[in-house]
Amino acid sequence: MTDHNHHHDGGNAHGNHHGDGLAEMLDLDAKILGAYLDGVTQWAAELRPSPAAIVDVGAGSGAGTLALAGRFPGAGVIALDKSPDMLARTLEAARSLGMAGRVRTLEADLDADWPALGGADLIWASSSLHELADPEQALRAMFSALAPGGLLLVIEMDGLPQFLPDGFHGGLESRLHTALAGLGWNAHPDWQPALERAGFAAVERRAFPSKARPTPELASRFARTFLGRIGPALEGAAAPEDLAALAGLLADHSAGSMLDGGTLEIRGNRTAWAAFRP
Repeated sequence: MTDHNHHHDGGNAHGNHHGDGLAEMLDLDAKILGAYLDGVTQWAAELRPSPAAIVDVGAGSGAGTLALAGRFPGAGVIALDKSPDMLARTLEAARSLGMAGRVRTLEADLDADWPALGGADLIWASSSLHELADPEQALRAMFSALAPGGLLLVIEMDGLPQFLPDGFHGGLESRLHTALAGLGWNAHPDWQPALERAGFAAVERRAFPSKARPTPELASRFARTFLGRIGPALEGAAAPEDLAALAGLLADHSAGSMLDGGTLEIRGNRTAWAAFRP
């Protein structure tokens, strides 16, 4: 997101974002707004210093899997997702980084029967829990999969990635995000009550904001990939004049184009919940 129900740094269902371009968007998000991965994995290391067995639930293209394997060089990491293509990308990336011996993949539909995962020291669920049909059942399954004293980290996006200045077309991006929220994009609750109902203890919540000014080429690719995907979803949900403004923005490839001029500051924000199995 699995980050916009794609953000997923991962995801099981990837909600509203099936189709071509999902893997690229996940990879771009990790490259550009991936600073949160350092922050959340560092927090995990403070809370659970030396996990031996880690599971990335809804691994998507594997950004979280690889960040966890990098942060914890003594751990084995299982990337769990229902997409064989995403899992293949994750495994290939692990091989390229010399991590293939510590990373393995497991294909599973988390809305069906969960695989046997007993004894995990750390479970990571980034932009995937809200995608599931029954998140509370999933939390109970993750509780059972953790060893006593094990740590669960649930990560969600707070709002969609932002590319445009606040005043552009009188706040165009804000209105588009409001329309997407009305369609259920990126919708998630405060997970603390559900975590506690599942039996977790010592639940703590932290925010991890990200800002980036990537290379013009990367910034343009990310902006055009994301904004190009939301247009079709917004038909009938956003004002026609806003859809026209979005179409005009995407069609403009001139030297002064907002999306190609190299001045984009891309913003994002994640919230993470840490919880322990007593």
